[in-house]
Amino acid sequence: MKLSMLKGKIHRATVRQAELDYVGSITVDPELMEAAGILEYEKVVIVDINNGSRFETYTIAGEPGSGMICLNGAAARCVSQGDKIIIMCYAEMTPKEAEEHKPKVVFVDDNNKITRLTSYEKHGRLEDM
Repeated sequence: MKLSMLKGKIHRATVRQAELDYVGSITVDPELMEAAGILEYEKVVIVDINNGSRFETYTIAGEPGSGMICLNGAAARCVSQGDKIIIMCYAEMTPKEAEEHKPKVVFVDDNNKITRLTSYEKHGRLEDM
């Protein structure tokens, strides 16, 4: 049996661009991708905190250090510039692997600069972090 476990997450990133007439995917600053353990062309789940939409796409690397988060193609219809989103990727693991696995969780500020890296989450309000 395999379990689908959270592998990496970029929490509350700000959408900088939404480009409908562009090749589909999400453009992400590669420094954020690396910190979260997300690979280029990897499938990700996107959750828009502002409107509640949830959808899948894949990543492409933007300019390093730019803080770029840009939804492209059809995915651009699911967000608005300025929205806060969560970018998550998952990995299939055996129960034994899952017991030892710790996800990479990246918290960012309003400019998509890393403010905190962790390998766990606890239930609570953002101001409690």
